[in-house]
Amino acid sequence: MNTTSDPEAQSDLNRRAFLKGGSVATLMAMMGGVPLIAQEKTPEGATKYKTSSPPVNCGVIGLGYHGRDILATLARLPNAPVVAICDKYPAFLNRSKELAPKAAAYADYKELLADKNVKAVIIATPTHQHKQVVLDVLAAGKHVYCEAPLAHSIDDAKAIAQAAKVNPKLYFQAGLQDRADPQRLFVLPFVRSGGIGTFGDARMQSCKKQSWRRASPNPEREKEINWRLVKNLSTGLVGELGIHSVDVACWFLNERPKAVTGFGALRHWKDGRDVPDSVRAVFEFPSGVTVTFDGSLLSSFDTSLEVYTGSDATILVRDFKAWMFKEADAPLLGWEVYARKDEFYKQEGIALVANASKASAQGGATDDPAVTGFTPLYYALETFVTNTDLHHAAVEDFAASFGANADAAALNDYLKDLQKTKKHAATAQDGYEATALALKANEAILAGKKIELGKELFAPV
Repeated sequence: MNTTSDPEAQSDLNRRAFLKGGSVATLMAMMGGVPLIAQEKTPEGATKYKTSSPPVNCGVIGLGYHGRDILATLARLPNAPVVAICDKYPAFLNRSKELAPKAAAYADYKELLADKNVKAVIIATPTHQHKQVVLDVLAAGKHVYCEAPLAHSIDDAKAIAQAAKVNPKLYFQAGLQDRADPQRLFVLPFVRSGGIGTFGDARMQSCKKQSWRRASPNPEREKEINWRLVKNLSTGLVGELGIHSVDVACWFLNERPKAVTGFGALRHWKDGRDVPDSVRAVFEFPSGVTVTFDGSLLSSFDTSLEVYTGSDATILVRDFKAWMFKEADAPLLGWEVYARKDEFYKQEGIALVANASKASAQGGATDDPAVTGFTPLYYALETFVTNTDLHHAAVEDFAASFGANADAAALNDYLKDLQKTKKHAATAQDGYEATALALKANEAILAGKKIELGKELFAPV
């Protein structure tokens, strides 16, 4: 009888043994499914978020500010050991060693890809560098998490999505973090089921007084790290900041806009950049709904928020938390009598708390991600690791049953059942569509005009 003390190997053996007596659907069901709604409330005192998936060895390419945030977040996950890091800038690489002291450090990402210990790669390089890195990671046979936007051009974003599609053995997740956020998953049914009444409109904003300019004693390096301030490289405020909230609005509405009108100006940071520091994009949807995004680097007033307006209630999402503001004539739903109420100016907001214990839902404990650390990035990366393990196991089960050279179409059909079990996350197609929309919005902002969005823009790649 074969035995093993390796938990990951034992997990693989158990999956294959079960496959011999059942379908992949049954197998996936036995492995535990996660519905597309908030998690069950946990008992008081229980750990708020747990995972049981085996570890996946991760590599991180791109160690700037966000790359280091990713490293710090991965360090909090019990199943995401960082075994390799890469950045061509020595200062970033050295600084990141403190966050991943056991990881091999590389100045060339192709050396990281040659490291057989790396099974999955998180890409956090500048947006305009994503395409070639993604293609090389997939060619190296490693799973991919690519930050959003996927690319700085529609053609590059499409090439990335197509490469993910033709590599079904590898799991690809676009870095639209909010798609994996339990708070948004909790709000989703309120919007889609008519819980807020007739949907009116939505507005998003990201406002923070900051220059976006990074300093460096090396003029050449300073130019390189300030790519977001260069029009032909940057996706602008709507791409680098607005893509997440606008994508959530499209997801909640379950449709893509038919047109976008843009406004933008360089009003405050006149330091040689050619990217507007104040923008507005108005998206028109076939249903008649409008969604507005405002982005500003010259004012921090009202910071970042998402507002979904309905005839019975309005939902506000801010700082990764959400509240419902009911109209006086709205029907009583029942549950809100027991929910926590937070005071706002002349209004009272009913807290919509995902993954809440009774204590936190009623105000007895904090649900602030800034305190708990359970941010959308945390959930996105945890989802990536969990889904990567499920995907990898299913591909190996398929090969064991039907042969390593079985038809790719058959593998795709086989993997459809897996979708029912994976945690909710942004696919390559989701990433492409959100990126294409953000790029068109940025184009409208730079030109100060309205752009019609044909259905072909969002067609499957």
